[in-house]
Amino acid sequence: MPDMRLPLILLLCSALVMASEDKQTCPDNADTQQRISQCADSDNQAADRELNQIYQAVIKQHAGDKTFTDNLKLAQRAWLKWRDAEMAAIYPHAAEAGYYGSAFNACWASQLASLTRERSRQLRKWLDGVEEGELCSGSLPFKASP
Repeated sequence: MPDMRLPLILLLCSALVMASEDKQTCPDNADTQQRISQCADSDNQAADRELNQIYQAVIKQHAGDKTFTDNLKLAQRAWLKWRDAEMAAIYPHAAEAGYYGSAFNACWASQLASLTRERSRQLRKWLDGVEEGELCSGSLPFKASP
């Protein structure tokens, strides 16, 4: 009986290579500055959608606590103002055409997506909870026990 290990290993390796090729991201395939900017903009839009979904889920999950939801809404409005001010601090000359070069649109969208994802991570704590016994959890729920 022939040894089937080598063909099996080759088959698995080719499957892994094909799978990794399928996982290429938009920027991996972008070959122009315009395409890179489109990819960054798409990524930013996805980050914004995720933030809005998480925010709405937190509001819904905690709908019974009006004090919390009112304060979260206030905090979110303040975060949006902070985000805009942060972007203005990072790119103070954004209104000046060409100031930051041809990559500016991609850089702006990428930075915005990064800030948005960080906010999503912050809000997710109200959905995921914190470890039982966290002394300073405040309004954060505890994680469900396994």
